[in-house]
Amino acid sequence: MSYQLKRSGARALLWVSGIALMAAAAPAAAQQAPEANGQTTTVDEIVVTARRRDERLQDVPVAVTALSSATLETLQATDIGDLQGAVPNLSLHVGDASNAVVYIRGVGQVDSLAFADPGVGIYIDDVYLGRAQGAFLSVYDVDRIEVLRGPQGTLYGRNTIGGAVKFVSTPLSAEPGGRVELSVGDYGLRAFRGALGGALAGDNLLAKAAVSLTQRDGYAHNAFDGRSDGDQDQIAGRLAFEYRPSDDVSLRLNIDASRDRPDTSRTPARATSVFGLYPATTTDPFQVDADYNDLANLDTFGVSLTGEWVLSDTLTAKSITAYRTMDYITHLDLDATPMPFFGIYDDEQQSQFSQELQLTYAGERWNVVGGLFYFDETDSTFAGLFGPAISVITAELNDYHNRSWAAYGQGSYELGERLNLTAGLRYTYEQKDFVRTQDLILGGTTTPRRGDTGFRLASIDTSSDWSSLTPKIGLDYRVSDDVLAYVSISQGFKSGGFDGRAGDATGATPYEPETLWAYEAGLKSTLFDHRLIANLAMFWNDYTDLQLSSFTADSGGGFRALFTNAGAATIRGVELELMARPTAALNLTAVVSYLDGEYDEYIGPGGLDISNQRTLVNAPEWSGRLGGVYTVDMGPGGMFKFGADASYRSKTYPTVSSSEVVAQGAFTLVDAFARWEASSGRYFAELGGKNLTDERYIEHAFDLSASPGYQLAYYGAPRTVRFTVGARF
Repeated sequence: MSYQLKRSGARALLWVSGIALMAAAAPAAAQQAPEANGQTTTVDEIVVTARRRDERLQDVPVAVTALSSATLETLQATDIGDLQGAVPNLSLHVGDASNAVVYIRGVGQVDSLAFADPGVGIYIDDVYLGRAQGAFLSVYDVDRIEVLRGPQGTLYGRNTIGGAVKFVSTPLSAEPGGRVELSVGDYGLRAFRGALGGALAGDNLLAKAAVSLTQRDGYAHNAFDGRSDGDQDQIAGRLAFEYRPSDDVSLRLNIDASRDRPDTSRTPARATSVFGLYPATTTDPFQVDADYNDLANLDTFGVSLTGEWVLSDTLTAKSITAYRTMDYITHLDLDATPMPFFGIYDDEQQSQFSQELQLTYAGERWNVVGGLFYFDETDSTFAGLFGPAISVITAELNDYHNRSWAAYGQGSYELGERLNLTAGLRYTYEQKDFVRTQDLILGGTTTPRRGDTGFRLASIDTSSDWSSLTPKIGLDYRVSDDVLAYVSISQGFKSGGFDGRAGDATGATPYEPETLWAYEAGLKSTLFDHRLIANLAMFWNDYTDLQLSSFTADSGGGFRALFTNAGAATIRGVELELMARPTAALNLTAVVSYLDGEYDEYIGPGGLDISNQRTLVNAPEWSGRLGGVYTVDMGPGGMFKFGADASYRSKTYPTVSSSEVVAQGAFTLVDAFARWEASSGRYFAELGGKNLTDERYIEHAFDLSASPGYQLAYYGAPRTVRFTVGARF
């Protein structure tokens, strides 16, 4: 790390710390803030369950961002990828294989295959999603989304070493009501969202149904067949039933499903020429060539039963039982040419069962949450390389069986009127069984199907287990009624596994678990008569045995994929979130993130330490967002809302190799909307645009320069415009 970088980081720390000191001193002045137009103007507050119980966001001594349904509306959020920019140090986009690529504070997982567990946990109504496929969620029927930054090693389940993204669906109500929306836009966009709910029998049995349908053409044009590339055709829905036999007991049944049937998968641009025959296409990344992109089917299904019993004034029991499935089959063109050379086929079938039992105690000085967690997952992936141009096909079958057991507890104790101590501990035991076969099929001309075999290259049948105790301890001090300061030390853990690409017996050797120690200090303040919320977090992470996926060449120059432990890294950073309402008509938000991450050790091929040649993946040094919404009240004519925001990210490396060819330089995205709402609040119409400056930016990439000898880049969406009309009833 250069001296100049250290100086800029130090200036950032001093600057943001100065803001924190001013915020701490502000309560005395806050009472003197004038009212606007004789009316009190306050920033909306939100209740979260970041610590597995209901709390005001500003009372939680944890780095968490909560986005309400109203906030998601102003973000024009249609999927969870739209959260990037609105949450400090969050990188979130769709990968090459319909997978969610999520990084928080430089911690995550870029690989899409089943053996590579995610580094950030994604939850739907407290149910953990085990696979990256099916986790890039559409935003509909949502009450709020909570993003917890840093390891959640005490209260949450598997693989939350980087943090957690919690999708909380809208609650059920006895009052009948619903909502419908219809959208049209460029690239042939057609979308519908609807929800309907109410009581089925008195106030004891409630129900809700929600549906989302989206169709659009791809952003890219495929010169090979003249069709658009990377289109969308999805239907998703949820059903929920809640039975309340008494004030002390409730049972909620959630059912969700989605079905994606686009005409094509997503084809990358050529960041370099391919074999000297096909030039790079980065000057126009939405002009592609692909002969093996004709399939990208994804189906998900989930059912969960949540029961809650109020045992006494201080004690509550909860049970969460869930079962989920995911089926994904695709053809991916990874030579990005019309030549049938490097096509990847993938057929994945996954199912998972989870059970959590939880007990919550809330006393005068104690607040305690404890529980037991069990997770059982099976995943069968049939995949390989389809390259009839060289008459070589591989057929690989990976069967994984993952089981996780955990017991956890975390409690907060009131040491004094303003001082609280929090301590927690989680014991996790995980076992993985791995069976792999790899066959070589010579002279093949069609994509293999399950059961096809050839010359056996590898056969692996192995298992291993890991365990960990992950603690947390913290102190929070109420500086005033409106200012909370906290410090904490916590540990995160992600279990090891087996390399699902290994072509020899080395695949039977497990890679090691990841471990992260996080040291954090923060300040949460509500100032100027609740017109300004200013939240600050500073952190230092010691990260060991990073699980990294890279591509290289074997001794004969052939393609070889590696999944290894990198060694160690140190990640430091500062995060500032501001929400202000200077007048009744104006809402302002700002996010500023600084991240200083570096490898301390990275043992590469040949046993050499290459840490000084590598930069952390999806970890821009600077990122931020500035947004505002202005409301004009037209009386009986309704109201108009005008919103705009700009989000910035500094240079980012999307590959483990830190390739400069596919590194994305600093860029800014600009979004805006205009919205009319009837005075009754029942009807609305909105015109919105995203990436209005039509920025071309890389969000995902492959460095295959070692073998076969080129690099590929996946670009984010170009400028898009949509018009939406809707009604509430």
